[in-house]
Amino acid sequence: MGEEVYAPLVTSLRNGSRIEIAAACPAAQALGLRPGMAVTQARAQVPGLDIRPADPEGDLASLRSLAILAARRWSPVVAVSGTDGLMLDISGTAHLFGGEEGMARRIVTLLARAGFAARIAIADTPGAAWALARFQGNCICPPGEQARALDDLPTPALRVDAAAVELLRRLGIDRIGQLAALPRAPLVRRFGAATVLRLDQALGRIAEPLVPVIPPEAIAVRQRFAEPIATAEAIAHWLGVLTPRLAAALEAEGLGVQALECIAERVDGVPQRIRLGLARPSRDSAHLLRLLKRRIEDVEPGYGIDAITLHVRRAGMLGPEPVVERLDEEAAPDLATLVDTLATRIGPAALWRMRPVESDVPERSLIRAPVLDPPARGAMRTKRDDVRQLDRNPPLPPWHPGWPRPARLLARPERLDHVMAELPDHAPRRFTWRGRAHQVIHADGPERIQGEWWKRDAERMSVRDYFRVEDETGRRYWLFRSGDGERAVTGDLSWYLHGVFG
Repeated sequence: MGEEVYAPLVTSLRNGSRIEIAAACPAAQALGLRPGMAVTQARAQVPGLDIRPADPEGDLASLRSLAILAARRWSPVVAVSGTDGLMLDISGTAHLFGGEEGMARRIVTLLARAGFAARIAIADTPGAAWALARFQGNCICPPGEQARALDDLPTPALRVDAAAVELLRRLGIDRIGQLAALPRAPLVRRFGAATVLRLDQALGRIAEPLVPVIPPEAIAVRQRFAEPIATAEAIAHWLGVLTPRLAAALEAEGLGVQALECIAERVDGVPQRIRLGLARPSRDSAHLLRLLKRRIEDVEPGYGIDAITLHVRRAGMLGPEPVVERLDEEAAPDLATLVDTLATRIGPAALWRMRPVESDVPERSLIRAPVLDPPARGAMRTKRDDVRQLDRNPPLPPWHPGWPRPARLLARPERLDHVMAELPDHAPRRFTWRGRAHQVIHADGPERIQGEWWKRDAERMSVRDYFRVEDETGRRYWLFRSGDGERAVTGDLSWYLHGVFG
């Protein structure tokens, strides 16, 4: 059995003219690598180090998303603490999760399942919890004991700047207990009010308010009726009232709806639902109303409907729309409206488009993709010593323009019968496909395609010779012969039809 070995991983970040380590995995930290160390020094110290660019914006966005999840699950007051921590006010919520110890254990377990390594400290003050979590590890400080718990911790645990920490070190003050024992007035004059403020906040002498994250509320508009409604005309009328209100709510948030659900609440308590999915974010009330009206027939009013609510199940940022500069110039057609209409009629699963991918084998050079273009991805990041950086040529297209492909490519090639062809490199003169004989009038080829031996060992010697042929009725086909016509190992010389032109 083989053993897979992973190189120590660090992320790098440019700080002025210096490239520093932003974060290091436990294996890298065990080798003496720390955040802030120069990447050149780390590379010299640990050969084969895996260095990847850091993404501070993405990390902060992920941390904020985690804070929103924590606010919805564990505590109503959750604040982002720096770039790698969260502050939770669990006053009044710990008993819901089995007490402070049970809650801490549950949080660590859930984060571990999601791939996060976490350390949790519980204390009376945010400053004490911050210091204990980062400089001591998982612990629960008894009420009123934060001063004793912080005595032996180093002064950086107070969240003071590096200049104050260095000055304290020169004076022989390395622990928080030593700093807390000094007289207050000389301490303020020598180190400033910020250091004393952090000390008082950690000890609970001064309150430290948290700035909590506010989970976004789902957008919904609702209309109740004094008397139940039961006709399609009445439902359409009130949908016409609700959709402008929904569009106004979306505009206030700078969003566009991507998934919309209309719930009609019946008198008997059985809700009727209309679910819509949009190809692109939109807040066009007229377009939304047209889509909803097409589905009114799915609503069974029963004895009447008491209320109608439009819920935004998924939304996206709605960016600026392009504006045509000239009045006599026509804007580019937008397929999103057509896609939404077709999806409402036949379902989104029945809509797709074919996207070319890089593959030498024709049946692998196409994949299904959404009808509209997906968001463009950035170029692949390479290491500084990667030789691919020397290539300044634009990327090659998946399909070469000099090699035409048929408009319709069969899911799998179909075998031909009664083929008459001259070996080794001539097109067939006649063939039979699906029981019908075809006489070839014009032909072009061959185009040789070899198997992808770097992906499948069975295709190491396989060869296909493709021909474009036209029969006596003007229909054009894409045929290939399995094998090069000279070596038996390349194929059995059988013929197949793979596509149809036009």
